Amino acid sequence: MSTGLPRTEANGAILDAPQTTVDAPAKVNLALHVVGRRADGYHDIETLAVFTRLGDRLTVASSPSDTFRVDGPFAGDVPVDGTNLVLRAREALRDEARQHCPPIALSLDKELPVASGIGGGSSDAAAALRALADQWRLHIGLEELARLGARLGADVPMCLTARPLVARGVGDRIETLRGFPALDIVLVNPGVAVSTPSVFRLLQRTDNAPLGALPRHPDFGDIVGWLGSTRNDLEDAATSLVPPIGDALGAMAREGAAFVRMSGSGATCFGLFESAAHAARAAKAIGSARPDWFVAATESGASQS
Repeated sequence: MSTGLPRTEANGAILDAPQTTVDAPAKVNLALHVVGRRADGYHDIETLAVFTRLGDRLTVASSPSDTFRVDGPFAGDVPVDGTNLVLRAREALRDEARQHCPPIALSLDKELPVASGIGGGSSDAAAALRALADQWRLHIGLEELARLGARLGADVPMCLTARPLVARGVGDRIETLRGFPALDIVLVNPGVAVSTPSVFRLLQRTDNAPLGALPRHPDFGDIVGWLGSTRNDLEDAATSLVPPIGDALGAMAREGAAFVRMSGSGATCFGLFESAAHAARAAKAIGSARPDWFVAATESGASQS
């Protein structure tokens, strides 16, 4: 999070008004097990998730009226009405606050593809909650922000945590991990949005085995080995809806990824590489061969302790 002074904006933001900028990192589900279905229709999951340096960025600044602007390569895919999670987060926080929350200018730099299984909208909502709590000087902790975020979407509490974690239930029971290293990752999306409800409707079973125990203080080889014993239980269903998911996985495997898998409900896939240089070469080769795809080399954040 950073603060500073914005330029004069056409959307009405006040010149020299204080501003706050927050990263909204991509969430990568390294493993995702569907372990049950609840009476309310939601599914119980167990997932190991990490968060990357690559992501969207949200800037908030004082303004004479509420405004919302979206820029970036995927801005055209983002709704700017009341269905947007950033705006819903703004209103949820206002409703929760016991003080006046003045008008705000919101500016989202949308670098991540929409409906792509890497938590873009949820991470944007989490960024909005953090940035607005800071901007409005609200005395509200992470636990309360997570409770608000859960009303917006199951992934929002994870995105508020934004470091290596295991999440269970509907994603609300979160355990942060110790000693989990940074990983060099390539993300590939074949340019097709995937409907999460449609993927879940195609599941053959919802009572799959849970995640096994993670090795303590794992290195790269330990993680790759452990992931080999895990699954993404949504991958087959998503690939049946969007066959190019298989093409994305194959492209990274051919470039020497140590491990490949789909993230979330797709269609973004990830490959783990032993070095940043190898990941960069792979991303360049795949992007050159498929310029119509979203391809990016990045790094996930390590545990804080």
